[in-house]
Amino acid sequence: MTTEKIGQAAGAIWKRLHEKGTSGLFITEVKKIPGFGTDELLAGVGWLAREGKLCFKDAIGKRIVLSLVGEEICV
Repeated sequence: MTTEKIGQAAGAIWKRLHEKGTSGLFITEVKKIPGFGTDELLAGVGWLAREGKLCFKDAIGKRIVLSLVGEEICV
């Protein structure tokens, strides 16, 4: 795992979340984005969270939904 690969994973996550719009993605869906390992994808989530680009919501029970903030509405 490299910083470059984590950055690429963060970009792939951002792109997928942008496509989904306000509905967002479950963490389990994020972990299935092709081309990256689970650790790289979770590090990518951390990268985006540190940049203030993510909103974390509880959906059903303890399942977490990620969505983008800003242009991407966080409800």
